[in-house]
Amino acid sequence: MSEIEIQIPSAFDPFKEVDINSVAATPGSASKGAVHIRVQQRNGRKCLTTVQGINKSFSYNKILKDLKKEFCCNGNVVDDLELGHVIQLQGDQRKNVAQFLAQAGIVTKDHIKIHGF
Repeated sequence: MSEIEIQIPSAFDPFKEVDINSVAATPGSASKGAVHIRVQQRNGRKCLTTVQGINKSFSYNKILKDLKKEFCCNGNVVDDLELGHVIQLQGDQRKNVAQFLAQAGIVTKDHIKIHGF
């Protein structure tokens, strides 16, 4: 009998943990350089706007200071282990923040992704 070499293809696991740094580093990635603006519901009518994905070369504290002054709201910068620096603002400021970041030249309009209800 002749030996037949059998190759079993490895199955693709869509739920496998993915290294975020390797995905962002791949050229042509859709999420590369994207700034995500989200709104989170707190209690009742209270909302929280989060901004993540701004380039690390910018000063988050200066951006936060300008955002707070422009929109008359409070906010802070949170250091998260997975997400990095995240800017949090009081209220639903998604459209205002997107317009501000585009006008200031921090991010182009096509790299801004607005999430939420």
